[in-house]
Amino acid sequence: MSTQNFNLPDVGEGLTEAEIVAWKVAPGDTVAINDVICEIETAKSLVELPSPHAGVVGELLAAEGATVEVGSPIITFVTDARDDAGPGVIATAEAPAPEEGGGSVLVGYGTGGGATSRRKRPAERPVRSSVGVIAKPPIRKLARDLGVDLTTVTPTGADGEVTRDDVMTHASQASVFRNIETPEWGAVREETVPAPQNAAAGLARGLSPAPAPASSQSDDRTESIPVKGVRKATSSAMVQSAYSAPHVTVWKEIDASRTMELVKRLKASPDYADIRVSPLLIMARAVIWAARRTPMVNAAWIETEGGAEIAVRHYVNLGIAAATPRGLLVPNIKDAQDLSMKDLARALNRLTLTAREGKTSPADQQGGTITITNIGVFGMDAGTPIINPGEAGIVAMGTISQKPWVVDGEVRPRWVTTVAGSFDHRVIDGDGMSRFIADVASVLEEPALLVE
Repeated sequence: MSTQNFNLPDVGEGLTEAEIVAWKVAPGDTVAINDVICEIETAKSLVELPSPHAGVVGELLAAEGATVEVGSPIITFVTDARDDAGPGVIATAEAPAPEEGGGSVLVGYGTGGGATSRRKRPAERPVRSSVGVIAKPPIRKLARDLGVDLTTVTPTGADGEVTRDDVMTHASQASVFRNIETPEWGAVREETVPAPQNAAAGLARGLSPAPAPASSQSDDRTESIPVKGVRKATSSAMVQSAYSAPHVTVWKEIDASRTMELVKRLKASPDYADIRVSPLLIMARAVIWAARRTPMVNAAWIETEGGAEIAVRHYVNLGIAAATPRGLLVPNIKDAQDLSMKDLARALNRLTLTAREGKTSPADQQGGTITITNIGVFGMDAGTPIINPGEAGIVAMGTISQKPWVVDGEVRPRWVTTVAGSFDHRVIDGDGMSRFIADVASVLEEPALLVE
C-alpha cells in the first residue's frame, strides 16, 4: 500500500488557480480511476475533476470554498502500488450535446497514460420512476427547479427518455434569459463575512477615524464578499475593455410590431413546435445580417510589435450575454452566419440551457466576434453596454412594450423597443456604427428584409 498526493491540475485553460466548489468523496471512500472526486470552478467554467488513482480516499487537503493554486495538493489516496498505474495524460473532453449532459468535463489520467472518457457512473444512467417516466437525474433536478411535472412532458429522446429540450420547451418561458424563471440556486458558493466597523471602514467612507461604539449592533451592517471565480474574471475583463478601448454608444427607438407578429407566427408553426422562440431570435438574425453590411463592427483591434492592426472577420461568432447563477457569461454561437433561422433558434436554446445549468464550456466562451445583451428582460429600455474584450461592438436590446406611435399621421398603440450599440472608436467610426444600428432597426421593423 502507498499514499499518493493529487495536485490541482491545469485543466487546459492556462489557469493559475481554481475554487473547490464541492467534494464528491469523503475520507474512507473507495474510488476507481476516473470517478469524480470534486467539482472546481475556474474563471470560465465548472469542471468535474476525476480521480487519477484507484484506492481509498485518505485526506481532503482543501476545504470547500477555498481557492487553490495549480500544483497544490488537494487530496491524498491510499492505493495498492501494484494496481495504481499513476496519472496519465490530462485531457478536456469536448462538450457533449445537451441531451448528453453539456459542458466540459475533465477526463483522462487513465491507465497506460492515455486520455480516456470518464465512465458513466450508475447514478447518471436514466432511471424510471414509479410513474414510468424515463429521465436522467440532472433532467429531474432541472424539472424540479423549473416546476415542471415530468409526467406531463412529451419525451423525444431515445427509448422514450425525457431530454433537457423537452423540459425547457414545456416550461414555456417568456424569454430566453428572464431571471424570474431562473431555478433556485443550490448551496451558497460565496460565503459572506460580517465586517465589524473600524477605523479602516470609516476611512473607506471618507470619515475621520473614531472609536467604535460600545454596541455591537454595527457588526452586521456591512458584509464583505470575496471577489473570485467568474466575478473576478468579469471585473478584470470589463476594466480592461473600458480603459483600453474608447467606447461610444448610439441608439435608436423603433417600432417592432412586425417582429412581434413574426414571433407569434413562428410559435404557432409546426416547424417550430419543439423550439422556443423569442424576439431575441429575430435580433440575432438582424445583427448577423447587419454585420455583413458593415464588416468593421465585427472586427477587432490587435496590438502588434510594430504597432497595431485591425482584424476583419468574415464570419460571426455571435455572443449572447447571459445572467447565470455563476454570474455574467458570454458564450457564443460559432459561425452563426451559416445557420438557418430554425438552426439559430436551436443554438440559442442550447446556449441558454447550458448557461443556466452552469455548464458552459471554456471553448464556448472564446473566439466571439460581436455580442448581444438582452437587457429588456430586466425591464430596461436602453443602456450603454461595455464591449466584450477582443470585439469591436456590442448591441443592447431593450424591453419591448406597447407605446403610442405615429403611423401614417395617426397615433396608434405599437410594440416599441430601443436598440443601442457601443463600439470601439479605434476600429469603427460613428457613421459606420450608426449605419449598423440603423440596419438592425430596419430588420426589427420589417423582418421581411431577412428573406433574400
